[in-house]
Amino acid sequence: MTKALTEISENKCFGGRQLRYSHPSDVCNCVMTFAIFLPPQAQTVRVPLLYWLSGLTCTDENFVTKAGAQQYAAEHGIAVVAPDTSPRGKGVPDDSEGAYDFGLGAGFYVNATQTPWSEHYNMYDYVVRELPGIVNGNFPVDPERQSIFGHSMGGHGALTIALKNPGRFRSVSAFAPIVAPSQVPWGQKALGGYLGDDREAWKAHDTCELIAIAEERLPLLVDQGDADQFLKEQLKPELLKSACEAHGHPLTLRIQSGYDHSYYFMASFMKDHFAHHGAALAG
Repeated sequence: MTKALTEISENKCFGGRQLRYSHPSDVCNCVMTFAIFLPPQAQTVRVPLLYWLSGLTCTDENFVTKAGAQQYAAEHGIAVVAPDTSPRGKGVPDDSEGAYDFGLGAGFYVNATQTPWSEHYNMYDYVVRELPGIVNGNFPVDPERQSIFGHSMGGHGALTIALKNPGRFRSVSAFAPIVAPSQVPWGQKALGGYLGDDREAWKAHDTCELIAIAEERLPLLVDQGDADQFLKEQLKPELLKSACEAHGHPLTLRIQSGYDHSYYFMASFMKDHFAHHGAALAG
């Protein structure tokens, strides 16, 4: 175990271990926290790895305690890593008005180019480069078998990161993702704040824009509740459907009747997402 990793907690869960660590981050210039579930199979073999990216206001703990994912991870023999959603700590800037949709808890999985955000808010490099290096170097996981999924802002992160890194992931899925941040208030505030006013720069972090130039046609699985309070203003799954149809990108978009934006929704369909990723990660 790398000395820089500090164990925060360990709990036995479905025969495996739910662990939580902190570590100094060179990328985010602060102490970062992440959770990892190691299924029972990890006691004897290297297991495939699934990254989970959470949404606005979340930490690494929301998914771990609310999604009910460990039972399915244990069944499929998959390790699950859940990072925090932003840098935190002394000196890390926050939204000037304390809003929930920018700053702390709202890193949006991009590398900020604007001051003062650029010193710490480099969540893209953290998720794509630094955290995998730590996980691969310290835990019994197979770096050749990895996938990614997420919710809302994290769904945006999972889809864009998968599209921008062809060949890196075997599968990708999302719950209620922000699919066109360039066209909705959450995304416009975050991308404008972190990346500046040049909308061309935003396209590199917009799923619908990336679909048009994707080098790999990795199938997308997306679940969206039709009672989601953010559906019409912020999420707009119809834009993703149109982009995929226009460019021949495989998409399974499931509109789930009566479900909202909460972890109750995600827990209801978590089994399906693990089946999706488990099939891709097998062998």
